[in-house]
Amino acid sequence: MTGRRPILSTTVSSIRPAAHRRVRATALSAVAMTACASLAAGCGAIPGMSTSTDDEIKVMTWAPQGTSATNKPGMPAIASAYIKWVNSQGGIHGHKLKLITCNDHNTSVGAANCAQRAVDQNVVAVVGSYSQFGDSYFAPLEGAAIPYIGGYGASNNEFTSPVSYPVNGGSLTLLSGLGEALADSCGPVTLVRPDTIAGDQLPQLLDSGLQAGGHAKANDQLAAEDLTEYDQQSQKALESATSNAAKTGCVVPELGDRTATFMDNFQRARQDYPKVKTAAEVGSVDQTVINSTGGASGPYEGSYITGWYPVASDSRWDQMKKVISKEAFGDNRIDPADAGVQTTWIAYQVLTAVLEKIGDGDVSSDSVRHTLNDGLKVSTGGLTPSLSWPYQGKLAAAGFARLVNADVNVQTVKGGLLQSANKQALDMTKVLENADLS
Repeated sequence: MTGRRPILSTTVSSIRPAAHRRVRATALSAVAMTACASLAAGCGAIPGMSTSTDDEIKVMTWAPQGTSATNKPGMPAIASAYIKWVNSQGGIHGHKLKLITCNDHNTSVGAANCAQRAVDQNVVAVVGSYSQFGDSYFAPLEGAAIPYIGGYGASNNEFTSPVSYPVNGGSLTLLSGLGEALADSCGPVTLVRPDTIAGDQLPQLLDSGLQAGGHAKANDQLAAEDLTEYDQQSQKALESATSNAAKTGCVVPELGDRTATFMDNFQRARQDYPKVKTAAEVGSVDQTVINSTGGASGPYEGSYITGWYPVASDSRWDQMKKVISKEAFGDNRIDPADAGVQTTWIAYQVLTAVLEKIGDGDVSSDSVRHTLNDGLKVSTGGLTPSLSWPYQGKLAAAGFARLVNADVNVQTVKGGLLQSANKQALDMTKVLENADLS
C-alpha cells in the first residue's frame, strides 16, 4: 500500500447532498467577492473562477518526492512528458498547457500547501496526483471549486468529494479483487496486517472477495506497526497457511512500506515449511519492487498481484511508451510499469477529452467541472472502462459516491515479470455492494 491508509472510514452520511453543495458554493462565492471588494488587493481565486489566459491552460500535478517513505516522482515526470507532447502538436484548440508541479513531501502540511498553491496559481484542474492526506488538500480545492482528476486512490475523500473524478477504485477494489482471485486456488489464507484502527478494516475487504468466491474468511494475523523485523510473524503466517495439507495455502502481507521487510524475513522462513503462495496488490508490490527484490529468484515469483490496469506489456500502453520515448527519453523517474505513472497518463487523457469537449469555449475550473458533471464519457483506449462521473455512482449506498471504476486486473509474476492472469478484468461493483464495510 506504499504507506497509504485504506479507504474505508467514509459513510453515506458523510456525503453532502447536492443542494447543500450548491448553497455552500454560492455562499463561498459571495464571501470571496465581498472580501475582494473590501480589501481591494491580493485576493485568491473566487470559487469556480479559476481560469487560464487565452492561450495557456494551467494545470497542476503533485506527488511526494525525496521522502524516506512513499515517493512517486514518475507522476509529475509523465505529466511533463504528456504536456510537451500535446504542446508540440499545437495544444488543444489553440491552447497550450502549462504544468505546475508540487511536492507534498508525504505530509498533511505539504498536501495543504500544494492545494493552496493550485488555488493561488488559478489552475483549472489538479491532474494525476498522489497524496494520502485528502483531509488536508480537498478543503482548499472544494473552496475554489477546482476539480481533482485521476488521483491515485490513496485517500477516502477521493471517492466522496464532489470535486473528485477518480479513474480507479483505490485499495477498496484491489483487496476485494485479490480475495476473489484467491478463492479458487488457495487453501487456508492468512492476512498479515498492521495492528491499527486502519488495519482493522483490511480483513473486511479481503474477506468480501474470498466469500464471494465461496471461500472461508482469511486468518487475520496482526503485527505491530513499528516492527523492523518479522521473523515471528513469518513463522506464524506459514503455520496458519500450511494447516491444510490437502491444498496449498496463501499468505497476503498488507503492511504498507514494511511489506518488503516482511517478505525478506518470510523468504528465509518459508524454506522450513511446505510450499505456500503469496499474493498482494499493486499498492504494495509493483514491477519496480519485484525487480529490486530479485526478480525471478525473489520472494514474489508465482505471486498473484491485483492492479487497476492491464500489465505494462499490453499493447494498449504503446501510445504512452511512444510519448515517453519522444519527450522523456532517458528520464529514469518514469517507469511505464508504475501504477502512478499509468494513473497520471489516464488522468491526462480525461483532461484532454474535457478540453476537446469545451472546444473554443472559455476554459476555467468551472467549465472543466461542469463538462465532467454533464455526462461526458471518456474512452481510455481500453485501459479502463468508459469513464463518467454521475453525482451518485453505483457504490453510493456503500459510502463511495464517486467510485465509478471498480475493475481489477489479476496479474501473476512469471520469470520475474508481471503477466496477466485473467482474460478480462473483474468488476467488483456487486461484491462491494454486498460487502459489510461498516
